Amino acid sequence: MKRVLTTLVLMGILTTTFTTYANTTAEDVNTVAAVQDAADDAAMDDADQTAEEMPAESASFTQELKKRFIEGGPGFMGIVLICLILGLAIAIERIIYLNLSTTNTSKLTAGVEEALASGGVDAAKELCRNTKGPVASIFYQGLDRVDEGVENAEKAVVAYGGVQMGQLEKNVSWISLFIALAPMLGFMGTVIGMIQAFDKIEAAGDMQPSLVAGGIKVALLTTVFGLIVAIILQVFYNYIVAKIDSIVNDMEDASITLIDILVAHKK
Repeated sequence: MKRVLTTLVLMGILTTTFTTYANTTAEDVNTVAAVQDAADDAAMDDADQTAEEMPAESASFTQELKKRFIEGGPGFMGIVLICLILGLAIAIERIIYLNLSTTNTSKLTAGVEEALASGGVDAAKELCRNTKGPVASIFYQGLDRVDEGVENAEKAVVAYGGVQMGQLEKNVSWISLFIALAPMLGFMGTVIGMIQAFDKIEAAGDMQPSLVAGGIKVALLTTVFGLIVAIILQVFYNYIVAKIDSIVNDMEDASITLIDILVAHKK
């Protein structure tokens, strides 16, 4: 519940910040356009010298991105932005959780083996209890059942390993949903924009490029930003999946090692 509330608060803050930022940017774009027009008028008075001495400055990537986002319209662009915010919030939460779940399995295995040799099962359980991560939790479950036999301890390790794997993969499917949803929303915005452009042609009764160029450009912008959101989230998704696979492999290797240690301890 705390994670959901944190995600909603983060989404609200980011949405409010972006709205304020977008409004300010719109005013900046208008101001820049007015200044540019004045500069162009002054340059026309002395065209021969200006063309050689003062090349036009291109807008920065950030300014161009903000301008294009505003031109795309608040409808579909806002929905695509929400997909980006929610996807990034879940991805960041998963990355933090997975990094905290990473354990030095070699050190933990050596510590458990040493604790079993010196202090018995209770000492090994205490070591696992004081160690964070799914591997330590699995070790604790196996040690807790060792008095019932090695087979029962192995079953407990396997069962609790599945539980820990589910915790690692929690909410990851939502990221894949946003990866698929963002470009589809962009394509939908493009299709709707094209329909509106053809409606203008039909109403005017004439095929004038200037009549539909603006509408088609706005329609295509939704697809571009949908693809950008999908690409960004795909990078985070692949990192998270690779991190989960790494932790799961460590869990499986450590579980096998733990069973071998318990068998040797029973002998």
